[in-house]
Amino acid sequence: MIKKEKIETGVVNMFQVNMGLKRGEKIVVVTDIPNFEEWMKKESTQLAEMVERSILAKMVSEIAATNFLDCPVNFYAYSSVGKHGTEPGQEVENKLKEADVAIVITSYSLSHTNARENATKSGTRIASMPMFLPEMFYPGGPMAVDYTKVHEECVKIAELENKAKDVILTSPSGTNLKFSLEGRKGLIDDGISTEKGAFGNLPAGEVYTVPLEGTTNGELVVEEGWCAGLEENLTFIFKDGLVAEVMGGGKLGDEFRELLQCAKNEEPYLSRRNCAELGIGTNPNAKRPDNLLEAEKIRETVHVAIGDSSHMGGKVGADLHQDFVIPKPTLIFDGQIIIKQGEILI
Repeated sequence: MIKKEKIETGVVNMFQVNMGLKRGEKIVVVTDIPNFEEWMKKESTQLAEMVERSILAKMVSEIAATNFLDCPVNFYAYSSVGKHGTEPGQEVENKLKEADVAIVITSYSLSHTNARENATKSGTRIASMPMFLPEMFYPGGPMAVDYTKVHEECVKIAELENKAKDVILTSPSGTNLKFSLEGRKGLIDDGISTEKGAFGNLPAGEVYTVPLEGTTNGELVVEEGWCAGLEENLTFIFKDGLVAEVMGGGKLGDEFRELLQCAKNEEPYLSRRNCAELGIGTNPNAKRPDNLLEAEKIRETVHVAIGDSSHMGGKVGADLHQDFVIPKPTLIFDGQIIIKQGEILI
């Protein structure tokens, strides 16, 4: 059971500090609820997590209405789309566009969708919070960081990404990837979305960019415990920018083998297999490895994504964007060690 009094201060701070809410601005809080197929196929514990997240979103809207009396608050729930990065439909896009500030607390991310991007272009300030947990609002949690320090470190890393061409990523578990960042920009998600049309994750704290299409080669090893439901290591083999083989991973590995269909050179499978993102976590309060939203912000981790890159400066549009977090990485830009076995050296 979520206790409103335990999250209220964190929620109010989010609107005031992260979103820069002004008097009279319109707020919308958006969430997704399990669809019919999910009620039939998902385990009860998974459904409970989704339902609790929707209740959290409702509670956030209530806290906003109570604390910001001159700001109209709208709450909107829609049927789950089942995958991160899948379009939610025109009605959701319209709800986002109608608001000045949108808080999107969902089980499946809308970050890499046209609906979110179109709303951003219309001027809405959006906080995308897929897989958000109530305790992230607690004191000492990943929302309660020094955003000035996070911003400063993000800027330093982004400047290096802007200059980087050849990248090598390795890890103790066996990750060994090479790709190019030539011509790509380092983008910052520092938790401050106060300007018109601003967009980011909450909790925040990462620098991200898009590997040049067709250049990623090698192995990405996702360690057990570092992805929800992953009980044994999962390996993705990349060849010329695309996943060519998925190895291990148990039940979760089977799901990705079905989703990616590596033997099929047709859509939507080709775009889903694209190497879409390199991200570096910069949030010192982020700790949980099994919650992707928080895990990818853990300071001194690296994450790599597959699928859609078109909403972050890449050229590939897909109905999927899935991140995988790598602990204790070594990251090298053009021969310069940026992170060495999980320690930022810049």
